[in-house]
Amino acid sequence: MSNKLALASVDRDKLPQHLAVIMDGNGRWASDRGMPRTFGHKQGVEATKRLVTAARDVGIEHLTIYGFSTENWARPKDEVDVLMGLLKSYFNAEISELHRANIRIRVIGNKGDFSRDIAALLDRSETLTAQNSGMTLCVALSYGGRNEIVASVQSLAARVAAGELAADEITAHMVATGLETADLPDPDLIIRTSGEQRLSNFLLWQAAYAELYFDPVLWPDYSAEHLATALNVFANRERRFGGLKAQTAL
Repeated sequence: MSNKLALASVDRDKLPQHLAVIMDGNGRWASDRGMPRTFGHKQGVEATKRLVTAARDVGIEHLTIYGFSTENWARPKDEVDVLMGLLKSYFNAEISELHRANIRIRVIGNKGDFSRDIAALLDRSETLTAQNSGMTLCVALSYGGRNEIVASVQSLAARVAAGELAADEITAHMVATGLETADLPDPDLIIRTSGEQRLSNFLLWQAAYAELYFDPVLWPDYSAEHLATALNVFANRERRFGGLKAQTAL
């Protein structure tokens, strides 16, 4: 089914401004087929391409994907090596097309954890697309939500120690502006695949009032139809943000 047909049912007036996705299930998908986990990761890249295209086609303004967490470094070396290779291949192969599609790339996480060539590739991708005005594709790599919050708080603590700021003057807004996503709105909808129901250290601060949608599909099978279903569920939810009166999705 084409993206256009799959997304036809989506109410474009009730889209999340910022969609975040935890792409889970590559290993299980491969194991179910008697294949090594690395095969699942390769197929997962294809699902990621489908997601980016579908999100752009339906009109999502900001899409953040959880590409590689700080905890993922603890996986077996051969699996990490394959993931690094896929990361390089994805950016090398897709950057020109993403640029032509007017998509802006943002990378959050610790680039210093990656090899010099990968870090340089990520920097080039951001620089090349920095002026694009279409959808923002934010890729979380070697990213951890707790580390991000700690870094913001440490920056504020340094200002307090220097006498520039009183501790009781610190606000939630100050913490938020110290996060790597300070230039993006908080996510309205977070999707996680594979049936797992947790955030796994992803956008912990930013997710305070996000709607959560857990899809049992394993990531390599994810399609525009799955995205359309999630967006339709989101469009029919009432968001109160702690109050009594429902607010619109936007």
